[in-house]
Parts: sequence; C-alpha cells; structure tokens
Amino acid sequence: MAGEIVETIEPAIALLGMGLGAAVAANALRLNPIVGYLVLGAGLAALGYADRFEGPVVATLAEVGVMFLLFNLGLHFSVSRIREEAANIFGFGSLQMLVAGGGYTAILLLLGLPTAGAVIGGFALGLSSTAVVIGLVRQRDQEDCPVGRAAQSILIFQDIAAIMLLVAVGALGAGGALGPALGLAGLKAIAAFVLAVLFARFLTEPLFRTAARVRSSEVYTAMALFIALAAGWAAGIAGLSLTLGAFLGGVAVADSRYRILVQTEIEAFRGLFLGFFFISVGLGIDPQVLADNWLLIMGVALGLIVTKCVFNVIAGLANRWSVPGSIQLAFLLGQGSEFALLLLAMPGLAGLLGAQVSAVLITAIAISLALTPMVSQAGRVLAGKLRQGPPDQKLAGDDAPVVLLNLGETGRTIADRLAEEDVDYLAIDGNMERFEKALADGYPVHHAMLADPRSWDAVSMAKRQVLVITEVDPDTMRELGPLVDDRLPGVTRIAATETRDRHAEIEGTGAVALATNTPGGHDDVIHRVLRELGLEPDRKEGTADARAAA
Repeated sequence: MAGEIVETIEPAIALLGMGLGAAVAANALRLNPIVGYLVLGAGLAALGYADRFEGPVVATLAEVGVMFLLFNLGLHFSVSRIREEAANIFGFGSLQMLVAGGGYTAILLLLGLPTAGAVIGGFALGLSSTAVVIGLVRQRDQEDCPVGRAAQSILIFQDIAAIMLLVAVGALGAGGALGPALGLAGLKAIAAFVLAVLFARFLTEPLFRTAARVRSSEVYTAMALFIALAAGWAAGIAGLSLTLGAFLGGVAVADSRYRILVQTEIEAFRGLFLGFFFISVGLGIDPQVLADNWLLIMGVALGLIVTKCVFNVIAGLANRWSVPGSIQLAFLLGQGSEFALLLLAMPGLAGLLGAQVSAVLITAIAISLALTPMVSQAGRVLAGKLRQGPPDQKLAGDDAPVVLLNLGETGRTIADRLAEEDVDYLAIDGNMERFEKALADGYPVHHAMLADPRSWDAVSMAKRQVLVITEVDPDTMRELGPLVDDRLPGVTRIAATETRDRHAEIEGTGAVALATNTPGGHDDVIHRVLRELGLEPDRKEGTADARAAA
C-alpha cells in the first residue's frame, strides 16, 4: 500500500523540487519564473522524461493551479465591479475576439483548411493565456491600472468564448447538432452567474460568520479551499469549464468583508499549483515534432505573436484606446492560450485540421507562452517611450491640488483610490525604473527629484494643497522640514508609511504620519486628503473601512 502511494505522488514531488530550482534560477537570471517552469518542462520532454509525468496527479494539480488563479481573479471582480467593467468585458472583449478570431479564420481559409476547422481553429488562436497574463499582471502590480483592468476583462470574456468553442468541438466530434449545444452552454453559463450572485448575497456572510466563531485558522483555510474547488467542480458537473466556475466562486466572495482573509489563505496554494501547470505546458512540447519541423514551428510561433499583436492593436484602436495603450495591451495579450492547446488536441478539431497541423500549432503556442514575459515587457517599454510626448507638452495634472510622491505599491494604491474619488493629482517619482513602469502602465507620472528644492518651482509646488509621500525617508524629511515650512506653508504633508516605527520622528518634521499596513490604512490616507481639500469621502461599499466597521 505504501509503495503504491509513493509511486503515485513521486512525479509530483519530483516536479515540485525541480520547479523550485527552476524558479530560483529564473530569478537569478532576472527572468519571470514562468519562463523557468516552461523551460524545465521542455527540457524534461527533450530528454525523454515526459511520459513519467503524464499521470492524473500532475494533471490534476496543474488544473487546480489554474482554478486558484481564476478564483483569485474573481475575488477582485465583485458583482458591482462586473457592472462597472461591463463595457470592457462584453464590449472590448467581444471586439478583440472578433478581430483576432476573424483574422486567424481568414488566414486558415486562405491556407485551404475546411470552413468549420478554420472558424473554430481561428477563434481558438484568437484566445490569449489567462494563466500567463494574469500572473504577469499580478507580478507587475498592474491589476488596477487601465491596461491591467482591460486585460483581465478581455480574458474573462475569452474564457466564456472558450467554453463555447469547447462545446462546438465536442459536438463536431460526437456528430451532434452545433446550435442546440451552444445554446444550452450559454444558458448554463447564465445560470451559473445567477447562482454566484445569490450565493454572494445570502450565503457567504453566514458561512464565514460560522467559521469565525470556531476561531481556528485551519477552518478558514478549509473554507477558502472548499469554495474555490467546489465552485469549479459544480461548473464541471454542469458541463462548463472548471476555471469559469472557480472565477464565479471568487465573485461570490468578492463583496464579503472576509475577502482579504480568503485571498490570504488561497495565495500560497495558487502559486504552488500554478507552477505545475506551466511545467505541464513545457512537457507538452513534442521534441520529435520540434526536431523535424523546428524552422516551420519557430516561424509559426513568431507569426502567431506578430499577427496577434497586430490584431490586438487594431481592436484597441477601434475601441478608442490611445496608440501607446493599444500597443501595451496588444503585446501583453500577444500569445496563444492554454484553452487553444486543449482545443487543438481534441479529436473533433484535430481531425479537421490534420494531425500534423495540430502538432505544429500546439508546439508554436507553447513557445509563444514561454516568450510572453519578454514580449510583454517590450510592449511596455515601447508604450512608455510613446507616452512621454514632447518636452514642451503641458504637465498632466498641472492644476491638480494633490502631489503624490513615488509610485511604488503603496503609491499606486493611493493613486487608484484618488482616481476613484475623482481627485486630480500630479505623481512624481525620482526612481527611473519605477517611473518608467508607472508611465507605461498609464499613470500621469513625471520624473523629478522632490528632495531637491530646485524642482519645486518646476512642478508649481506652492499652488498645491496636499503632498502625499510614500517610500518615506525620515532623515530627508527632517533635513527639508524647515525649508518646506518656509517656502510651502500652505501645503499639508502626509507621510504614508508601512509601519508606525518612526511616526514620532516624522511628525516632528511637521508632517502627518499614517500607517498603511493596518486594516483601512489606505482609506485613512484618502480620507485625510479629502478633508484637507474640503471634500466628503465617497465611502464605497466593500472598502476596507466598510469591512472593518461591519
């Protein structure tokens, strides 16, 4: 019995250990860990070890990783936010699919493929990778910037479209009628969304209140895992994708005051299991197909990335996005999809396209996934250069009453909240790397050194009302305190710190010190800014303050 258990879990343990090494190596080379996982999988496949990791344990762990990723995404998409993002999800999302899917369909028809195969294959190629893109968006702290929000919304629509494509391929393989199958899948998806809304409204709070009375961290962990996995399981039973179910499970919890707790519990599992998914993608690269057709495959992979970027730029411009924003979004979504890998491997579509074409496309898509971090970074840099504009252009936020210093993680959070409250601000960052990333992500930021008093006139500091400082250096604030009091007597200084360790020292310089690592900490900063401006805070339902007060 023990021998059977060891034999069953051995592949997972081996991949876990090798994945840890791949992630450390990728980090040492300043590469995204996703690249390390994909290269590890491809290397194992090239050495002939892919068969050793084809068991159900590894496949299940890989699928669970993607489910946790989509569950985490759902935690950021409450029902109210879905209403706010409806234009992006159903407008921009459908536009991107029509442009990219239609473009690839035309290409496949020109190559002489049958109509049904060209349409389904074309729209499968129009999909982008939810797992890779969401992972990059989270890693780069882009979740609430315009590009990140649009990418997440488009991917949600693509997941819905992927379900329809899976149903279509299944119907073709079984010889059934396509129309009724698609209609039934659409009705199931609507029913699943309604159930998620009802669960959020009537069951989420009572469930977690019950768990809270137990006062056990294990119960919270079990509750978070149960909701994520049970939602995916229920969707699978209904004939929908597990990932859509996991996403809706996150949506059901998104408005709860226990959301942060659930997100904390699920985070470690998400990262752990998602590594199995990316290694599995690398293992799926057929070394024999790659060796026999390497020139063709590399050409197809490059062509896929280039054409996907072009189609996405067209969709962005058609959606009235700026050229820089369209380029950054296009490069971020410029890869194939894990759903496309699944669709191309299904007999119904593989039979229409041919085994050789399917094998080449599967390998090319896997390569495009591995190249995504580099391609998306290139788009980010290019967008940043295009956004800088001529030097004599009027400063964004020239008349803003608030100056925000430094756009690190805390600075971005405060910037997003100021935007939600319709408060105009001028962002300044002296760190070039941080400045270029924020600029590329669409923040109205300018490069300057506010620690140098000579820059104050250039940014018209004297006419501002509030200066919010993140990445606080108490020593610099103490040195500049007398000069600030003399030259900027009407400017309120708010120091947003990670901890309270040096608050007394900071407040001794004349600044207001507020900690952001406490529940509602960022809200405290925003409310203080609004009070200084003579405005009433717009307390939105679901904010950290509202949760803390409930």
